[in-house]
Amino acid sequence: MEVEMKIRGLMMDPVSNMPIVLLKDVGSDTVLPIWVGVYEANAIALEIEKVSTPRPMTHDLIKNVLTGLDALVHKVVVTELKDDTFYAVIWLEREGHVISIDSRPSDALALALRVDCPIFVDDEVLKNSKQAANPVPAVSSEELRKWLEDLGDDDLGKYKM
Repeated sequence: MEVEMKIRGLMMDPVSNMPIVLLKDVGSDTVLPIWVGVYEANAIALEIEKVSTPRPMTHDLIKNVLTGLDALVHKVVVTELKDDTFYAVIWLEREGHVISIDSRPSDALALALRVDCPIFVDDEVLKNSKQAANPVPAVSSEELRKWLEDLGDDDLGKYKM
């Protein structure tokens, strides 16, 4: 069974200094943190903040390609948690054919924000995640913006992609 989630925000892991996307169950207070790379966090933050860029970023390009191909993204689903790695699938439809595309959750979430499609997490992922919890403090957009602005070239090299 799939549980509908919304992106509640982004925060930094104080231990690993990696960005975390917080997904919140629309029907409860359950929150699922997913650690992502700094570039993916930036792509998600740009769309949350509705910041436009002079040229299309990768996820904007994907949206444009799908639109050009008359493909509709129905939903994204975080489907699995295996060896501390999350897996996701993007479900789209084109010319009456439903297609599933394997994806990293961070890319699926960045695309979901851009095409305004629902986000789901398989309930087994929620059950198996040691990190799934009830309310997590929200991070303000100003805190996120400050963190992103303070990133330097040296910081970007620290993150394992």
